Amino acid sequence: MNLKNIRIAIDGPASSGKSTVAKIIAKDFGIIYLDTGAMYRAATYIALNNDLGEDATAIIALLKENPIAFGNSLEGQLVYLGEVDVTDAIRQNDVTNNVSKISAIAEIREYLVEAQREIASHGGIVMDGRDIGTVVLPDAELKIFLVASVDERAERRFKENLQKGIETDLDTLKVEIAERDRKDSTRKVSPLKQAEDAILLDTTGISISDVVAKIENYAKER
Repeated sequence: MNLKNIRIAIDGPASSGKSTVAKIIAKDFGIIYLDTGAMYRAATYIALNNDLGEDATAIIALLKENPIAFGNSLEGQLVYLGEVDVTDAIRQNDVTNNVSKISAIAEIREYLVEAQREIASHGGIVMDGRDIGTVVLPDAELKIFLVASVDERAERRFKENLQKGIETDLDTLKVEIAERDRKDSTRKVSPLKQAEDAILLDTTGISISDVVAKIENYAKER
């Protein structure tokens, strides 16, 4: 298969390195990177910012009025709701702590999954999330499931938050990440789980460049 047309699904728990790895692979192969987590964060931001609770109909209505879009800058990918740049806003702690709840709502997942499939239908894409290999792109040419210890993932998120100026306590992060794992793995709709044909990669103690190299080699073998 031509690497320009390959569809790569990268799943795994919070802070397992999915987005970082996916962005590099997309750039190296010259294909699209789609951050599905940012889409669920955007939906959560809308819910919180408008006091909508878990009202799926109202959240989806606002998403239609203010569609999620992506852009690029020297600092990386930008996320928009309509014309508003929400790149930093969707990474704040209140969104992080509520995204599992909002993303577990069936109607919201259905709405966003359809949008993700439409984008992927044109081929040549790296998509990361929780249910890409199992639900969004079950026929992807390459499926990867990334994992890492809770301690390492908390350290990564702690460093990311410091760089973004988000006040965080490391021990609190460990508790929050473990709780998010529990919620994501046990939700009724599209739970976090490894697809049967996905390759399991434990990134604990492994550099990003080594993880990227492993996945790119798998892609070339395909």
